[in-house]
Amino acid sequence: MEFKDYYKVLGVERSASDEDIKKAFRRLARKHHPDISKAPDAAARMQELNEAHEVLRDKEKRAAYDRVGEHARSGQPFQPPPGWDSGFEFSGGRDAFGDGADHSAFFEALFGAARRGGARARPDGGFDRAQTQRGQDHHAKIVVPLEDAFHGATRAITLHSPQMDDAGDVALHERTLQVSIPRGIRGAQQIRLAGQGGPGIGGGARGDLYLEVEFAPHPRWRVDGRDLYFTLRVAPWEAALGAAVEVPTPDGTVEMNVPAGSQTGRKLRLRGRGIPGAPAGDFYVLLEVVLPPANDEKARAAYRQMSHELAFDPRAAEGGDS
Repeated sequence: MEFKDYYKVLGVERSASDEDIKKAFRRLARKHHPDISKAPDAAARMQELNEAHEVLRDKEKRAAYDRVGEHARSGQPFQPPPGWDSGFEFSGGRDAFGDGADHSAFFEALFGAARRGGARARPDGGFDRAQTQRGQDHHAKIVVPLEDAFHGATRAITLHSPQMDDAGDVALHERTLQVSIPRGIRGAQQIRLAGQGGPGIGGGARGDLYLEVEFAPHPRWRVDGRDLYFTLRVAPWEAALGAAVEVPTPDGTVEMNVPAGSQTGRKLRLRGRGIPGAPAGDFYVLLEVVLPPANDEKARAAYRQMSHELAFDPRAAEGGDS
């Protein structure tokens, strides 16, 4: 995937004002709209202009785009860094990001998760008789340790939201909230903080804040829904003869039996040892047979003895002509 320079698409500088962006879009739209232009790529060009305008006219999307694209260059290979949008607060929920039908893969990589995970505006968000309006719901992604799903935790979460200052420039406003992470939470699940969203109008209630949880990469375990996966390295004799081995789980060490005759890739299960819930997930152990290194004469002699005494052909199962 290539990086898209939305400023270059509209032909404006990175310091362009909202009015500059609006004028550039209108000028180019009049030129490239498929109803006007006869160029074969008019529709694709118009889609590109619409996408650039959607991002740069919105202070939140523009600030996020500027942050992730600070050192990227147009046309170069691009992949957003993991967790780049953690703690970045957006308003408006899914509807603020469209339905994704006319967006490029680049746009989806940056804002697709926000659109899919954002909370929709609640039905009581309209005007009432007193002309009050409920504030917009906000959403943000947070990254927490996997252990929080097993034990729960209260964490100080710092959020950044783009806001307009008195000079009309967009700056990131920072706020820190104490957030309770409930035991049993899953990745991509949302935590709702009532009244922590956008301010209401005319005395209306504040919107809510939805925090989408993502687990930080763990050095031992891989998460899949409520299930956990762990790669267990075993010696050849443990795999061949069977053995009782200790397996580290988030709830402590568990003794597990490796069946005799096991091979690399065999999957064993500890039922209910995954992320807590109703039902709880499972803990899967993937076996990896590790050979001792032949780094001294004694080890090499042992391997030579095995080669002479064991009638073993590792390629016999491949079939074909001998």
